[in-house]
Amino acid sequence: MPILLAWLGNSDLRASDGAVENDFGPILTALATGEYDRLVLLSDYGQQKTQGFVSWLSSKFSGAVEVRHAKLRSPTDFEDIYVAANEAVSGLLSASPGLSLTFHISPGTPAMAAVWVLLAKAKYGANLIETSRDHGVRAVVVPFDLAAEFLPVASKQADEALAQLVQGLPPAAPEFSSIIHRCGAMKRVVAMAQRLAQREIPVLIQGESGTGKELFARAIHASSKRSAAPFVAVNCGAIPLELIDSELFGHEKGAFTGAHATRAGYFESADRGTLFLDEIGELPLASQVRLLRVLQEREVTRLGASKPRKIDVRIIAATNRVLPEEVRNGRFREDVFHRIAVGILALPPLRSREGDLNLLIDTLLAQINHEAVTQPDFKHKTLSVGARNIMLRHPWPGNVRELHNALLRASIWAPGEAIAAEDVAEVFALTTSSKGDGVLGLALGDSFSLPELMGEVARHYLERAMAQSHGNKTEAAKLLGLGSYQTLTNWVVKYHSRTSGTDGA
Repeated sequence: MPILLAWLGNSDLRASDGAVENDFGPILTALATGEYDRLVLLSDYGQQKTQGFVSWLSSKFSGAVEVRHAKLRSPTDFEDIYVAANEAVSGLLSASPGLSLTFHISPGTPAMAAVWVLLAKAKYGANLIETSRDHGVRAVVVPFDLAAEFLPVASKQADEALAQLVQGLPPAAPEFSSIIHRCGAMKRVVAMAQRLAQREIPVLIQGESGTGKELFARAIHASSKRSAAPFVAVNCGAIPLELIDSELFGHEKGAFTGAHATRAGYFESADRGTLFLDEIGELPLASQVRLLRVLQEREVTRLGASKPRKIDVRIIAATNRVLPEEVRNGRFREDVFHRIAVGILALPPLRSREGDLNLLIDTLLAQINHEAVTQPDFKHKTLSVGARNIMLRHPWPGNVRELHNALLRASIWAPGEAIAAEDVAEVFALTTSSKGDGVLGLALGDSFSLPELMGEVARHYLERAMAQSHGNKTEAAKLLGLGSYQTLTNWVVKYHSRTSGTDGA
């Protein structure tokens, strides 16, 4: 069954006090429908009032009640309300992805209702309901799309800490300016990277694939005293095992079969500059031993040579693995780890960069348009509100790289100037792997709910049909094999679908 989320409001407190005879209040009225077996209650009231209401509610509602206390500067403060509600919803979905959520907009202040609508339409795709004495419980249909991504205002304390971190730094290199961001987490990482750029120490950049590790490495090099010297990037995971030592350290002519000429390795090529060892966690242990000697002695010996060569190289390494765990499991040498992990940067995944996604979408789409100007039949592409909402709800496991590729594919496939919701949905359908065995292979047990599963399937196909028919209910009914648009409307109401549209053909 769907989970109901609601703020605790004055009407509910009056109902629990018995101030008005036969008045259940908005929350109990909604729970009494039997549609929900769990309530997540957000409250900015004190412990005593909140617990009093929960005790009263528990005597009339047999389902689970989970309380989330929120400290609001005022019950109309949009920022505090958004942060509290968003944390509650994201926490639920992180623990159990795919939950069916319903937001109750009647309890609380108008600001709380507005935030529920914003979260439902623009971020989570949840259902909305309202209650009244005259009409009882009704689904709320918002007949337009919203596209919004909230940017939390940084606290004064965080601003002061960031200002202290960047104090005394020179102007950022153009490469730092090209790191698109505005969220506090990325601002701090960029400031730390600027500080590391001024020091001649090894740097380890950690982060998931697609988070921009090489972009940061190039920015650090460009801001350092070595900026006029070479920046050499090496993907350690792309070098065949039998060639790793030769590629990194070089070889003399005749050192092995196929060594027809002397060749300098990447270390020598990066002399006086920066060597970027991407995916360093992929290096085999034998090569790590040679790497350690190079780092310790600051000299490299080519394969087949007897004399070492002095080098002056700054190492920036990157990995999407958790190297301390690799060390514990014996897959990475601890002494090498401590040599490369002097300055450490941890890049946040895109899903944790609150406020950055809209900015990245607009910037990357502008770049894609600029690069395609010279292509035949070029059309300047824009993103529809529906398409943007789908992107805002996507978890982006491939991070910024996945975002760029998705925008590029959608811009190529969209026949007109506007990238529609179905264009983006098609991109994800072809590039996102499905997990598990599908609806026919789910495990039965305590967490299995057939009505909830049927509701999810119905909502999925109702929304797909409405998107494909551009909101025409008659056409959508035909796509779904339903008799008429009235039948479709009944399904929408029954399963609390977010769809809306016109009735006529």
